[in-house]
Amino acid sequence: MPIRRVVDWTNGAPMKGFPTIEEVERADKEQLARWYRFLPSGETAADHKIMKRIAERFEKLGGMNPQLSKKIGM
Repeated sequence: MPIRRVVDWTNGAPMKGFPTIEEVERADKEQLARWYRFLPSGETAADHKIMKRIAERFEKLGGMNPQLSKKIGM
């Protein structure tokens, strides 16, 4: 299985794989927005579980707005 690289948007350094559930639970709204927008859809059940939790927390915190979208970019 190839190693997937994901950008850690907190400092721009590449990192391996998805964040952990613990990292998702500690993340602020901006970090959740970056993961929500930039992480790939995922290949495993664990990836899908993480993406689902990112989406749940992000939406609970108010989701995307024009200012946040502009801040994190495309």
